[in-house]
Amino acid sequence: MATRETHQAIETVFRIERARLIGGLARMVRDIDLAEELAQDALVTALSEWPQNGLPKNPGAWLMAAAKRRAIDGFRRREMLARKHAEIGRDLEDVQETGVDAIEAAMDDDIGDELLSLIFTACHPVLTAEARAALTLRLIGGLTMEEIARAFLSSEATIAQRIVRAKKAISRAGVAYEVPRGAERYQRLQSVLSVIYLIFNEGYAATSGPDLLRPALSIEALRLARILAGLMPREAEVFGLLALIEIQSSRFAARVGADGLPIPLTTQNRAKWDRLAIRRGLAALERGHALGGQASPYVLQADLAACHARALTAEDTDWKRIAALYDRLSEVMPSPVVALNRAVACCMAFGPDAGLKIIEDIERSGALASYPLLPAAKGDFLFRANRLLEAKVKFEEAAALSSNEKEKAFLLKRAEECKV
Repeated sequence: MATRETHQAIETVFRIERARLIGGLARMVRDIDLAEELAQDALVTALSEWPQNGLPKNPGAWLMAAAKRRAIDGFRRREMLARKHAEIGRDLEDVQETGVDAIEAAMDDDIGDELLSLIFTACHPVLTAEARAALTLRLIGGLTMEEIARAFLSSEATIAQRIVRAKKAISRAGVAYEVPRGAERYQRLQSVLSVIYLIFNEGYAATSGPDLLRPALSIEALRLARILAGLMPREAEVFGLLALIEIQSSRFAARVGADGLPIPLTTQNRAKWDRLAIRRGLAALERGHALGGQASPYVLQADLAACHARALTAEDTDWKRIAALYDRLSEVMPSPVVALNRAVACCMAFGPDAGLKIIEDIERSGALASYPLLPAAKGDFLFRANRLLEAKVKFEEAAALSSNEKEKAFLLKRAEECKV
């Protein structure tokens, strides 16, 4: 194999193994920055040795062993704490006595623990939602600072500072680099799921900027959800999230018109929906149900998405079932946004007056005062009730609140349609 091809193969292996390497090393050295540095050092060593000696049978284990040896050398040079030195010294003895080949299989056995520990660390509740998302994309997704900054329409410096602060916060809090157990595991899992869904939603309906969609973010969230489902095959909520993201992502090709403006779900060309993604989503949803997740938030949200996916035309949509599912969701996951979506479902199932009644209750609470989708939804209900002047005011109000250029243009277009 030519040197260039070998280097490309090495870099591909490293991209695949990077998150696992960092996860295993972080548990050992208790320092994410050092773990990243050691993983990079292992790559440099591989680029030097593999072109001469060929690719090892288990490249991932080879990289881990090289990184661990580098860690041990570093601890010795810097005279780290005796406890850590002794702990990692035992790994060195194992390497010296058994060699790389003998430890490769053993290292593969705990891949899930290593990767899961890194996911749970990156999504720790001690961090802000924005920091969790950036750190997850950096550590698990392997995205560069430039890629993350572009995805979130921010500067590289801002993203870099956010990640540095996140790492320091994890260090100050003394976060254990391990998968929590018992009740804490469930609580922390909710944080992990919310981070992945936040990343997906920012790609599915960008909150700001010139474009409605940022597909790269949604694709990364889908990859993360699939990884998590592989690592946690007994968690109904994980499969609920995976099902939800698979089904939602199936609509990408139909969500935006030639003018770049959003196309509402009810008027999308369903022939453009990705049927393979829908089948994958429905399979994941079935798994979530089999694991007893019928009343869990992400499984319920996936049930809602499945109602749309199963309807071959907008007219076939079972809005009464959707309204009933939102009733259940509002009980297990009460929030103003869920209430707003319930209002939409009730409007479609029982008429605009039913939706208006719910939405007016939300308005009185003041919970979504700066949320553009609240006046946008009310504008749609009023439009359906033929109260066009009132609808126009609401669409204009929604446009003023929106930070996304395409969404703003769409709302102003709807306002123009409200002619008496």
